Amino acid sequence: MIDISESVMQILLALIVVGPLIGAAATLLPAPPGLKGKSPEQAVLRHGVTVTGVVLIAAIVLALGFDHDHPSKMQATTDISWIPALDVRIHLGIDGISLPLLVLTALLTFLCALYSYFKMPAGPTPKAFVALLLVLESGTLATFAVLDLLLFFLAFETVLIPMYFLIARWGGAQRQAAAWKFILYTLLGSVVMLLGLLLIGIKTGTFDMVALATDNGRSLSTSVQVTAVLAIGIGLAVKTPMWPLHSWLPDAHTAAPTVGSVLLAGVMLKMGTYGFVRILLPIAPDGFRTFAPYLAAFAVVGIIYGSLACLALAKQGAKGDLKRLIAYSSVGHMGFVLLGISTMTPTGVNGALFANIAHGLITGLLFFLVGALKDRTGTSDLDTLAEESGAALYGKAPRLGGLLAFAAVASLGLPGLAGFWGEMLALFGAFEPAAGLSRPAYLTFMTIAAFGTLLTAAYMLVVVRRVCMGATPRESPGLADVQTYEFAAWTPLVALTVVAGLWPRALLDLTDPAVQQLLAGGTR
Repeated sequence: MIDISESVMQILLALIVVGPLIGAAATLLPAPPGLKGKSPEQAVLRHGVTVTGVVLIAAIVLALGFDHDHPSKMQATTDISWIPALDVRIHLGIDGISLPLLVLTALLTFLCALYSYFKMPAGPTPKAFVALLLVLESGTLATFAVLDLLLFFLAFETVLIPMYFLIARWGGAQRQAAAWKFILYTLLGSVVMLLGLLLIGIKTGTFDMVALATDNGRSLSTSVQVTAVLAIGIGLAVKTPMWPLHSWLPDAHTAAPTVGSVLLAGVMLKMGTYGFVRILLPIAPDGFRTFAPYLAAFAVVGIIYGSLACLALAKQGAKGDLKRLIAYSSVGHMGFVLLGISTMTPTGVNGALFANIAHGLITGLLFFLVGALKDRTGTSDLDTLAEESGAALYGKAPRLGGLLAFAAVASLGLPGLAGFWGEMLALFGAFEPAAGLSRPAYLTFMTIAAFGTLLTAAYMLVVVRRVCMGATPRESPGLADVQTYEFAAWTPLVALTVVAGLWPRALLDLTDPAVQQLLAGGTR
């Protein structure tokens, strides 16, 4: 780690949050600054890679300068009065909970920009594409960095419009319907969430998340906490997405371009679960405890439902879309995250945060790989991939087949890879939930969720068997194997999946002290 002054850390965090917005504005200039290209389109794509690369470097330097001996302490903080009448402040800061999500967002956005430079999705001008990508990055990074409830809501909403246009203008079949479904679900959920945030601010007299977490709900009656948790929880559950508020997700993923699916699964879904941990657990603990068993019940239903939907899509003759299958798998994986949070224990919440990062790495890689398969074969239909274009992928494109198998076994939770630890810790948390929660109920939830891991292994192995394995006919046309730019975009995700699986302590040492303090009542 390196020694960086607090003022430099503040500048870095501000750059990370605001830099993509400045880059997006520059993209729309007649001749955007940045590296020259052979054409204006290539120049603007290089500009996107440059801006996201600078943001990633800033995030890495911020992580290196972070005081790892005190991860529960808010660092790189900026606190400026913005709207005094409402006590709304431009309050930024990071701790061990938000830092990993900040770095993950910067990494995935850079990899998407790099991938798009070589494989721009078909659609309107690249200028608009790069500008939307940068606005999306800024909104997501701000969500994990702001410490004011109203700023959180603004950042939370900022990402909706760029993602809507990425799906509607650069997506595939049925993109308009999928984009409208996405925006309507998330906007309706956000309206309800705003009411809950306003209720907390009005009743306590502040929107400052640090002050509210330190108060730990003492200024809010139980009835107010219950009402606030219900309203805010609905908005967060839609974004997560929690069953049965998930139905927008498969359509959005199926229609979205490759980089849209990567960012949607890799970072946008994390905004919902982050809100549960950052806002509801510390600010309204009594209200959250009231709903925790119901949250756990919905979570385990989502785990089983997502797995059974994937098994149905993976079945031969089911006309399943591989992108849609991975989208349904996200419903199941995020169910484990919600289960861990609902336990209200350090073990469960740490598991949820770990599973968040693991899901971002692994599912991001899966969507990259499926996008590459679709580019090569013209389809992501599982039957077509298995029976015509993709049969014996090991023989036609061994590196691509090997990466797909690796991502699949990582997703099913193979020990030694990142997907294992988060889900296991969530189950351990359910084994011994927090005081006031029914242990028999949570043991039931744990048993059902554990059965879900078996279903996950089943459908992922079916996908690998159908797409990757089998004899390769002599007359069968080959497929282009992994290209250099694909190797550059995917290698960091593979490496981090292995590192997180073999060395989980690197992440848990960051999150655990912050989680312990948050559950005990406060964030300094």
